[in-house]
Amino acid sequence: MTTLTDRPNTALLVIDVQNGVVSGAHERDQVVANIGAAIDAARTQGVPVIWIQHSSENLVKDSEAWQFVPELKRDAAEALVPKTFPDSFEETELESVLAAGGIGRVFVTGAQTDECIRSTLHGAITRGYDVTLVSDAHTTEDLSEYGAPTPDKVIAHTNLYWQYHRAPGRAAGVQSAAELSFTS
Repeated sequence: MTTLTDRPNTALLVIDVQNGVVSGAHERDQVVANIGAAIDAARTQGVPVIWIQHSSENLVKDSEAWQFVPELKRDAAEALVPKTFPDSFEETELESVLAAGGIGRVFVTGAQTDECIRSTLHGAITRGYDVTLVSDAHTTEDLSEYGAPTPDKVIAHTNLYWQYHRAPGRAAGVQSAAELSFTS
């Protein structure tokens, strides 16, 4: 249903699952396990896994905080997209990687729900992609001391609104890691 012509394929995006990003994240271990399950499912079904890795002055390239969490292992053949903005498409090679793979549908996992995940969801759908959020494979830290909702509410709200999000000629949706189907 994507508006991108000649792009029948699907990819799994693994966004910013880095030591310094998820160290204090809500339900970190369970979410990382669910992301691992999504990666395993994608690999089993021949769906490309694309790793996105943020860097900033607080997440310095090549530092321990910048590294992906040790529970998740990137295959050297899987694409790696460095980024410096919340939206994984902004000033990155993500669009080129997706175009080269004929990818018109993406599944989104990772961190932070209220920043990089939401930005990438909207960035993808506005660029013509069908976008599925893996409901139990994204997380965020607790920013409630700054007036934000608690992480469980941020995650629940994002899942709720993305389940019903629509755009002309594009589909949004939500699936749990356990029910993940890259073909439906």
